[in-house]
Amino acid sequence: MSETNPEPTPDIKSTDRQEQPTAVLRETVPMKDLREFFGRAYPSVMAAVQQQHVQLAGPPFALYRGMPTDVVDVEAGFPLAAPFPGGGEGGVVAGALPAGRALEAMHVGPYETLPETYGKVMARMQAEGLTPGDTMWEYYLSDPGTEPDPAAWKTLIVWPVG
Repeated sequence: MSETNPEPTPDIKSTDRQEQPTAVLRETVPMKDLREFFGRAYPSVMAAVQQQHVQLAGPPFALYRGMPTDVVDVEAGFPLAAPFPGGGEGGVVAGALPAGRALEAMHVGPYETLPETYGKVMARMQAEGLTPGDTMWEYYLSDPGTEPDPAAWKTLIVWPVG
């Protein structure tokens, strides 16, 4: 008996999402500098949100516009319980995660293996005749500061489809 898929297949679900207000820092960043960008973005957004007294409504996320290449159009921030009024320091602005149908997949493991899970989501889209949206985002459910083992990190991938 041959083993054709040694990696566990992530559970890929189809969901209907509601629009979610966010506060974000958006930049065009070389892929190799993403970690540095996130290191700046999340504390800046958190400070702006606290300054405006807006409640968080979920874990940190990063939204990517277009297919990531060597340079990515990315926004990093937090979902909010109410729209961000703006006026944040350091370029923090109001945003939104869009409403609509999406495929979601839970990735467990280091960030370097995320492309494998994205490939499985794309294969599911192709199998179902779906068109990938021009944005996708990741919720970072594990904090590397408190969970030092990358094999245990959890990232929820959300990819809108048409």
